[in-house]
Amino acid sequence: MSNENSFITLKAEIAQCQLCKEFLPLGAKPIIQLDKQAKILIAGQAPGQKTHHKGRPFDDASGERLRTWLGVTREQFYDPELFAIVPMGFCYPGSYTTTDKQSGDKPPRPECANKWRQQVLDQLEHIELTLLVGKYAIEWHLQQRLSVSQSVANWQVLWPNTLVMPHPSPRNNIWLKRHPEFEQQIIPQLQRRVASLINSA
Repeated sequence: MSNENSFITLKAEIAQCQLCKEFLPLGAKPIIQLDKQAKILIAGQAPGQKTHHKGRPFDDASGERLRTWLGVTREQFYDPELFAIVPMGFCYPGSYTTTDKQSGDKPPRPECANKWRQQVLDQLEHIELTLLVGKYAIEWHLQQRLSVSQSVANWQVLWPNTLVMPHPSPRNNIWLKRHPEFEQQIIPQLQRRVASLINSA
């Protein structure tokens, strides 16, 4: 089987995946954005409930902030030849209830990365910048248990091929206020790097 055919087959298999449907409150609905020509990989967490219903990654308030950080338009962001969007979990994992000790969305289901992640990354041969968004992506890709704050503080170690980032969710507003250097110093560097990659496409 040719490399192109194997990529098409892989995408079709992901679209039909039911691997952890029994654990998903809204059922299995894998949401990713993939093209072999993509130059920038966004490794996020998992689709939220709004994304699940809309069927498009980061089509919410988090996505608006992320696009602002990147300095790109919606059209550019949703161009799969520019951006591959591959969360750690492809389906909405559900949210914690008011009786839980935690709040927000639950972690990505681990079955997803175990089954699909390396297969997908092996097909993305033109990635020049990987954005690790949130602790689950950071831990998987760097193979270290690091806090987001630790990772961001040492961002230059991996730059310019990889950037660790907090999740752009409004839930992280407090973190951003405590770490103004992220938007003041790192984001301008990110925007220049993204613009350079887009302009060379």
